[in-house]
Amino acid sequence: MKLVAPLSAFGRDDLAQAGGKGANLGELVKNGFPVPGGFVVTTRAYELVARGQATREHFERVEPPGELRRAIADAYAALGGGPVAVRSSATAEDLPGAAFAGQQDTYLNVVGEQALLDAVRRCWGSLWTERAIAYRARLAIDDAEVRIAVVVQRMVEADLAGVMFTANPVTGDRGQFVVDASSGLGEAVVSGLVTPDHYVIHSSGRTDFTPGRREVVIRGRAGGGVVHESAGPEPERLPDAALAELTRLGGEVAAHFGRPQDIEWAYAGGRVHLLQARPMTALPPPPPGRLNPIQRRLATILLEYLPVRPYPIDMSTWVPHGPAGLMTRVLESFGVHRAFDGFLREEDGVVYELRPPTPRPTVRMTAAPFRVAAKARRYDPARWTDDTRFRDYLAAVADLAGRDLAAMPWATLLTVPRQALALVRPVADLRVDYLPPTGLALLRLLVTVRLLGRGELFADLLHGVRTRTTDANLELARLAGLAERTGALDADPMPAEFAAELAAFLDEYGHRETASPILVTPPTWGDSPETVLGLIRALAGGPPAHKEGGDALERLLRHPLLRSKARRARVTRWVAAARAGVAFREDSHFYFTMPQPILRRSIVEVGRRLRDAGVLDRPEDVFHLRLEELEAIDDVATLPAAEARRLREVVRARAARREELSGVRLIDPAAVFPARETGDALVAGTPAGGGTATGPVKVIREPAEFGRLAGGDVLVCPYTNPSWTPLFQRAAAVVVDTGGAASHAAIVAREYGIPAVMGTADGTTVLTDGQIVTVNGDTGTVTGAVTVPDTVTGAVAGAP
Repeated sequence: MKLVAPLSAFGRDDLAQAGGKGANLGELVKNGFPVPGGFVVTTRAYELVARGQATREHFERVEPPGELRRAIADAYAALGGGPVAVRSSATAEDLPGAAFAGQQDTYLNVVGEQALLDAVRRCWGSLWTERAIAYRARLAIDDAEVRIAVVVQRMVEADLAGVMFTANPVTGDRGQFVVDASSGLGEAVVSGLVTPDHYVIHSSGRTDFTPGRREVVIRGRAGGGVVHESAGPEPERLPDAALAELTRLGGEVAAHFGRPQDIEWAYAGGRVHLLQARPMTALPPPPPGRLNPIQRRLATILLEYLPVRPYPIDMSTWVPHGPAGLMTRVLESFGVHRAFDGFLREEDGVVYELRPPTPRPTVRMTAAPFRVAAKARRYDPARWTDDTRFRDYLAAVADLAGRDLAAMPWATLLTVPRQALALVRPVADLRVDYLPPTGLALLRLLVTVRLLGRGELFADLLHGVRTRTTDANLELARLAGLAERTGALDADPMPAEFAAELAAFLDEYGHRETASPILVTPPTWGDSPETVLGLIRALAGGPPAHKEGGDALERLLRHPLLRSKARRARVTRWVAAARAGVAFREDSHFYFTMPQPILRRSIVEVGRRLRDAGVLDRPEDVFHLRLEELEAIDDVATLPAAEARRLREVVRARAARREELSGVRLIDPAAVFPARETGDALVAGTPAGGGTATGPVKVIREPAEFGRLAGGDVLVCPYTNPSWTPLFQRAAAVVVDTGGAASHAAIVAREYGIPAVMGTADGTTVLTDGQIVTVNGDTGTVTGAVTVPDTVTGAVAGAP
């Protein structure tokens, strides 16, 4: 490798020699794009000067050896001398997931050989600023593996300059280009010193223009360096022809690299120059377009199930085999295909986009009513736990759960994830058989109450069903009482009585998910007992803040058409059958997730052994790998060093990409929950629970915050699942960013008689802790409350 070489000597595969910026620019030069001439001081030169010293101070003091000085001077002379731009080009920058924008130094309008050498040394040193070191640490990039090159280019004294995105960085629309432009050098735009002219160029050819203010203009100063000037009274605008040429070039660059690009450009002397190109980072997925009702309904469910981004191990285990896979099998058995096909799209090995699926009915659907009727005659949801398949399933789960993972040989351990996944198939078969009679029982009851003119009683008739979820909630309430009597929550260690009861609770209910039923990576209650203690703490503060509903069945049976004993008995049986169906739906989910912690523990044990072998830094880093990638490791003890390095790099790259996307949603919630007319409401959503309640807001974003909820608070959260429902015993009302009227949170809120508003999309961002609001579960609105009398706070009005 040479110490110094022209840009044209490099291409996209020369990252190790030219760094990210240099490799990308070299690729552009090779393909004829208008890039200013220049050269690269390669990573070999950096290593020659570094001599094992990794501090900024070292590079500020060190003198490059004569051979290197001559090589830089010769390359500078070949450019014709004069002003140049000197830019850092680290080997870890301008990559998907790691842009390193602004992390290393750039020097503009550098004039003279000595000034150039000084700028090169400062660029080397900028690799070791606190800012750059912290950025690499956040992306889990090993300092020892990073090198830096320096790109030197002929300076373009720009009339106008700025940045172009070949996709809309805010909406993710790939059919739009976004250009920011201002007078002088582009540094003013890049560093945020100006409000630039803003262009949005649509694929139709339309351009939206917003003029900037051009608070300052940066220009090169004679003799080197830059000056900040005021803009003239009539600043120049980018000519239409230049804008057209810029977007044409941007489209070609994006096509060449195969992904949207972030491009720095300059316009001088009637010509457009490309100064940098790198992949866009933190780019939202493309807008999904107009969703049909089925897509919107499925997206509502999936958003609630995906509060966190799935890992690769999720995508290769529990996502296809867990609840989503189960529902796919159920629907396929009745002639509906592709119910959840491809609903999560991956990019660079990381889940990038939630794409609402479009189920496809087939000709088999015509026979579905007959299959449903046949199953309804054969299978009774009230007796599903007597099914031998269920008893065999429980025995198989207990057997696999009892095995000692730590004592298993590597080859045996690698078989456990597949064994855990195979356990769920019998429960899928049970759902295929018992859901049809459940659906028919609910439909029959709904038709009955509507014909009787009592449709408003339907939800209340389903209240009071005993399920494993209600069992868990009652046990938590009992533990809360025990905690208050024994002072367990403030004692260290806990009293033996409480500790024993908590352990027994976790033995029975510890497989419950904390975040999502369709992901394996979030911990369960058993993995995270502090989550359970948070629930107990929330419940230990006093009596429930809600009122239970009355007896809906008695009110229904008082109907004039149900005076005869036979009719009353028939309707009572129908209500019981519907309730049994609801219990089956809830309890089959409870049991279905029992293999989930076994699967998780086996994966973490694999990760622990890979950590001990030096492949991973933490056991949980294994989540960045797919199951088939783990199964390809014959023996961790004899893993070749080259393969270990490759796996480490895969994990690092996926972790960096995941970190980059940490603030990017899988789908725009506005596409799933269209904006509603809110009037004077703070937020609005789907009405999901009757009555109104007033109280202070408490935003709970994750299970770790459960203990913050106090009695009478309005619970505001991004999602819910069965693990959240114990909080409903204390909340005055619930407001959720996701979900709909049939979601678990809505059903349980109605069970407890508290108002619920679902699918607000932005409740957790608009509402703040302590804010006094009134939640109306009938209209789906949350409004500000001016005053809160003691007799109103936390009370529910309009409940039966």
